[in-house]
Amino acid sequence: MKIISFSSIVICTIFSVLTFGAGKNPGSENKHISTGAERLLTEYRYLLKGKKVGIITNHTAVLQDGSHFVDVLNKDKECSILALFGPEHGIRGDAPAGEKIENGIDKATGITTYSLYGKNNKPTKEMLRNIDLLIFDIQDVGSRFYTYISTLYYTIEAAAENNIPLIVLDRPAITNGAAFDGPIRKDELKSFVGIAAIPVMYGMTMGELAKMFAGVEFIGKKLKTDLTVIELKNWKRNSYFDEYDNKWVSPSPNIPNLNSAIAYAGTCLIEGTNVSEGRGTDSPFLEIGAPFINSKTLIDELKKIGIPGLELKAVSFTPIDIEGKAANPKFKGQKCNGIFITITDRAKFEPVKFGVKLVYALNKLYPKQFEFKDNWFDKLIGDKIIRNKIKQGVEIKSIVSSWEKELQEFNKIRLKYIIYK
Repeated sequence: MKIISFSSIVICTIFSVLTFGAGKNPGSENKHISTGAERLLTEYRYLLKGKKVGIITNHTAVLQDGSHFVDVLNKDKECSILALFGPEHGIRGDAPAGEKIENGIDKATGITTYSLYGKNNKPTKEMLRNIDLLIFDIQDVGSRFYTYISTLYYTIEAAAENNIPLIVLDRPAITNGAAFDGPIRKDELKSFVGIAAIPVMYGMTMGELAKMFAGVEFIGKKLKTDLTVIELKNWKRNSYFDEYDNKWVSPSPNIPNLNSAIAYAGTCLIEGTNVSEGRGTDSPFLEIGAPFINSKTLIDELKKIGIPGLELKAVSFTPIDIEGKAANPKFKGQKCNGIFITITDRAKFEPVKFGVKLVYALNKLYPKQFEFKDNWFDKLIGDKIIRNKIKQGVEIKSIVSSWEKELQEFNKIRLKYIIYK
């Protein structure tokens, strides 16, 4: 396994869960993060010479000037791109969540495209025919149920099975790379929203995650991947994306801004219930509601439980179809009452714990109207015990502290694969 680096690999000290993983980092303000894609095209272009390339990517693979990595590389005469492979939302990122995508041709380049979100989640031998180098370049948001990391996992597996070298072009953890929290996904809940036994928030970049997936704890138990990670320059682990001058690109249609991305690790759990997570509005994952909710009652209950780092406001909204973002959202055309989340202190806000507290409060306040989508909620949180404890009325402090021991065991593995300070 090779790491193309600008400095030596640093094994970080153990970070406490979320507490030390937020806030502005004055040392990185207004700096530019040199991404793996930018460094490949400037410093490491020799790795591409004479190669027949397959690229796993989407709309987030942008360079500083706003151009797409594939569009630039397609003009390179020293290598040829044989195929593009797209995750959920497609190569150009314009398909709504959950919409299956077919194989086809990329209109911008004329290159054959294969969907890794439909009939196949993993590149097949036929798809990889004649390819002698795979490149992965997708921006993550740092939550286990965000399916791009499942695509990464299967790409690493396919590369190993077909003896094809893989280059992962690293991109920053946009929501902070020091924070890790939530239950470890249990084996019986393995799915495309829970591909590996990691917590909901894992505090790693795509490059670091690739190293871990290729390691002996995961794919490396049975397969060896020829993996190269091209590192970032100028990124600090406890920083957020808006502390740099890099161009913001929404990672997916319903993550329109950084606050949505930060809250997502917790409020995505609402997808596993009959409450709206804000799809079909302009503020998905920040706007939560349902027709049966009383906003003031819910806010009072959450304040009683304790929700540091947030301000909650009463809100009403009506979900609608939004082309490319939401098709037939929950409570379409119905007025929903609920809360709007404003993050006031990143250092204190704990997204996963907030998400569990929110579900706990809803279950307590509306026992007749509120419902779990049992299997989906369990897959999202990664542990059936959490839902059962909520329904049993177990004290919330006990629930949100229940995963602490296994989380620290995970961190022992995580630290083996950390690249950046």
